[in-house]
Amino acid sequence: MIGVKPHLKAVLNSYAEVLFIQRSPIIGFLIMLLSFLNPSVGVGGLVSVLSAYLFARFIGMGRAFLESGFYTYNALLVGLSVGYLFKITPLTLGFTAIAGVLTLIFSVMLYSVFSYYFRLPILSVPFVVISSMLYLSASGYSNLFVGNLYPHFNLQELELYTPLWLSGYLKSLGAILFSPNVLAGLLFAVFIFVFSRIMFFLATAGYYLGTTLKALLVGSLDKAFMDINNFNFILVAMAVGGVFLIPSLKSYVMAAVAVVVSTLVLSSVKSFWAAYGIPAFTLPFNFTSLTLLYVLGLVNFPMVARYIRRTPEGTLDYYLTYTRRFRGTERGIHLPFSGEWTVWQGFEGKWTHKGAWKYAYDFIITDAEGKSYSGTGDKLGDYYAFRKPVLSPVRGRVVKVVSDLPDNPVGKVDKENSWGNLVVIYDERGFYVELSHFAQNSVKVKEGDWVEVGSFLGLCGNSGYSPQPHIHVQVQTTYEPNSPTLPFSFVDYVCDGKFFSNFLPKEGEKVQPVHTSKHLSNRLAFAIGNEFFYKVYKKDKEVGDFTVRVNMDVDGTFFFETDRGRLYFGRYEGTFYFYRLEGNDPLLRLFFLAAPRMPLTEREVVWQDYLPMNVSLNYYQRAMLLFLASFNHKVFSTEYEGKILQEGKLIEGKVISPLAKGEAPTQVRIHNALGFAGVRVGDLELRLEKFSLGGENDA
Repeated sequence: MIGVKPHLKAVLNSYAEVLFIQRSPIIGFLIMLLSFLNPSVGVGGLVSVLSAYLFARFIGMGRAFLESGFYTYNALLVGLSVGYLFKITPLTLGFTAIAGVLTLIFSVMLYSVFSYYFRLPILSVPFVVISSMLYLSASGYSNLFVGNLYPHFNLQELELYTPLWLSGYLKSLGAILFSPNVLAGLLFAVFIFVFSRIMFFLATAGYYLGTTLKALLVGSLDKAFMDINNFNFILVAMAVGGVFLIPSLKSYVMAAVAVVVSTLVLSSVKSFWAAYGIPAFTLPFNFTSLTLLYVLGLVNFPMVARYIRRTPEGTLDYYLTYTRRFRGTERGIHLPFSGEWTVWQGFEGKWTHKGAWKYAYDFIITDAEGKSYSGTGDKLGDYYAFRKPVLSPVRGRVVKVVSDLPDNPVGKVDKENSWGNLVVIYDERGFYVELSHFAQNSVKVKEGDWVEVGSFLGLCGNSGYSPQPHIHVQVQTTYEPNSPTLPFSFVDYVCDGKFFSNFLPKEGEKVQPVHTSKHLSNRLAFAIGNEFFYKVYKKDKEVGDFTVRVNMDVDGTFFFETDRGRLYFGRYEGTFYFYRLEGNDPLLRLFFLAAPRMPLTEREVVWQDYLPMNVSLNYYQRAMLLFLASFNHKVFSTEYEGKILQEGKLIEGKVISPLAKGEAPTQVRIHNALGFAGVRVGDLELRLEKFSLGGENDA
């Protein structure tokens, strides 16, 4: 039987969604308290959201769908609007409950349409539609008491001492919760500031930009500041500038454009709706935000947020971390050879790799002097790369093979058959990989064969448009040799002793593939139910115990879990990653700091990584720097440098932060059987005592 707590969280999360905040019952509780500054408003909202939630449970909507509050926050807004208009009586409470159910039904239907056809959020469109219907129907319900807008306490004195330019802003803020008074707005402003400095900046800048423009249009500053419908400017600025776009100068410019446009939309909506006695509600906000977001999606605007976190700061931190840590592409392929080769030509090369075929790489073998041949270089056999093995860079199906073209003499090319002898492989991730210029009759696979990474394909040759023996590799849209190419990157390689998990080497650099160690990979193959028990030491003195459990989220991602947080991890090709930290567990944080990424190799390699601000900084540092970073994404970064020792059993590193006085040393010891035997950051250390796989096992 499900307890009360999950239901309570689901209801409170509905309140948090009013500010675009996901899964935050504490914030939802504070917003709910604010709504009760006007008891009728508070009661109306609570009754409506409860009725919507209970109906959703009755018709079989699962807990996972409802606990976020996403499907019920529009019902909450409708209830707040009913409480704002009607005096609360048993009859109006029933009316509110019906309105909540109707809003839920409409929200679920609209979400299905918007997400499938437009890839857009529904925002508060259901609230606008249902509330407008209720206001129209109320004119015929004479048994419902329609009162004036009444707080049950006197706020006039507070408003007398507040200048109009400020009281207008605060009333508009309060109007978001249907409490358009200075006190509610002031409390709401403080709350927004504590929650997110970016959100507060956007709310303030959006309001004053829209209201000032409106004053210029109507010719009266007082009239403009007295209109509480200006809360639409606040919502537009926050949604566009901080929620659905990555906070940045570009997102702020787009927010300003959206606010300016919404002034015209607000005026037209008010004029039209006034004829029916309906408030503008959030229609200007919805219309402006959704149309702009749809257009930005169509043109692939780079600042559209792919992953929206709880706050704009969280979204920005995730974006900055992702772009710094994962600089390659999702089309990551392995190097098509063994041993050390040199990049002869990369994307948009000096000689070829132009236009639609610009995404390609050429590799040769060079000696200590940088030459690709011995002797005079007049014969193909003089070239180090000639007839060296070419290996499959991906796992997939061979779809095209050419193998009978002759190798060109040195200095001559075959212009009729530019790609020469080739192999095209279809990767099930949705793209094709072409390897070209094989030696004549050396290809050992045929069309229809399945190949794995590292499978032998043939020998490097000089067929096609090739002045000297080399391996040409490209990712393309179809199996035809002349197909347009696509961006890609290489995974798991070493350049000058430095490991790259997913990147592009530069022309002239010598690169070598790194093969995954099965032993190390198995030691870090965590499964659901694994539990690890550590002793905590500070300056080598025992200070406590620490336990982590392995669990899996609904999307299939794994995480270390404690009562205070979650640390998500995973593997991509030959690298183990910690992806993100949620919650506030300082000991769980040690794992991320000590080894944000680990190459799964026993070779002694070094590598570089970057740490999220929510891992590397305290609350106040993070609050300041993320706000500054929203104006300049290069303002700050915390770096990590790591090195593998003792055949993969020990990883030593250091955390380098511009805010720290020195480098923080880190160390990770890998257990012989499973997991981390020890984790140290500075003078704080975790030492594994035992672990459980469902039963107790000695470590």
